[in-house]
Amino acid sequence: MVITQTPFRMSFFGGGTDFPDYYKEYGGAVLSTTFDKYCYVSVRHLPRFFEYSNELIYSKIERVGHRSEILHPAIRNAMEMMDMHELRLTYDADLPARSGLGTSSSFAVGMLNAFHALKGKYADKRRLADEAIYLERVLCAETGGVQDQIAAAFGGLNRIDFDGDGYRVNPVIISPERKKELNGNLLLFFTGFSRFSSDIQEGTKKALHEKLQELQEMRGLVDEAEGVLVDKHKALSEFGRLLDYSWKLKRGISTGISTGSIDAMYQKGVEAGALGGKLLGAGGGGFLLFYVEPDRQAAVREAMRDLLYIPFAFENNGTTVIHYAPESYEPKEQAAE
Repeated sequence: MVITQTPFRMSFFGGGTDFPDYYKEYGGAVLSTTFDKYCYVSVRHLPRFFEYSNELIYSKIERVGHRSEILHPAIRNAMEMMDMHELRLTYDADLPARSGLGTSSSFAVGMLNAFHALKGKYADKRRLADEAIYLERVLCAETGGVQDQIAAAFGGLNRIDFDGDGYRVNPVIISPERKKELNGNLLLFFTGFSRFSSDIQEGTKKALHEKLQELQEMRGLVDEAEGVLVDKHKALSEFGRLLDYSWKLKRGISTGISTGSIDAMYQKGVEAGALGGKLLGAGGGGFLLFYVEPDRQAAVREAMRDLLYIPFAFENNGTTVIHYAPESYEPKEQAAE
């Protein structure tokens, strides 16, 4: 049996510029981090006692014969891509799906990591990111950017740059004390709303060439925000103000990114003392992130009392194999000989 642990991510700046249609022509960049909320994928070969050959346990339970019968598109395509057979796969997670934290991409990365390990092979982080991008964007034909797969694979607080040649992952060089301060000034709340990211991303994709000025400005904010983080002489409060400005820009990209209810929640947080924040992910629902200095945090939490507060800490590892117990396996054709 193999069990992988893969973190979720929060994207601070540059979302939308990670769409290939955009960055291959104009270049893009994002600033994001992974944090200590994870999805877990366990995989083993299914014992041959059952009338079915594959058992998949996620929000549904599928028991099928051949992998081509699998309904879950990412699992089906990943098994075909890596020639996997006779599996029992189980998915579990600390946070709900469709919540703006890159959950589907974390699952894709963790699943591929588990498949490689089950075959007795090591896959480095870049390979896992590249394969997850191919799985989601090509084989499953899901619309969206490519930052989520990279963040989940690599882990950590990073600036990711995109251009026609691909992407580069650059860790943000920041002291442990400053990083701890940044973490402590961020409050995360669950709005209770969830939508399929790909549905919202369709609207964002259509707007890419109509909102060039906004996207280029959002790309520029990555430089400004990174500058705030790495310069110990700059107040971190400026990071919060930049979040506010970036969120207002992002809301103008597509009508599906925010809703009246989310706007009202965000305004309540700002009025209570948050310097800025954003809705994480493609938009439409999920998690609200606020930057709040310590003396105003109690007031913001009171203002958000109807929402679930989620404490968190940054993490640096990305996807990892946390349990590896090799098992012998022969395909049915060989076993029958």
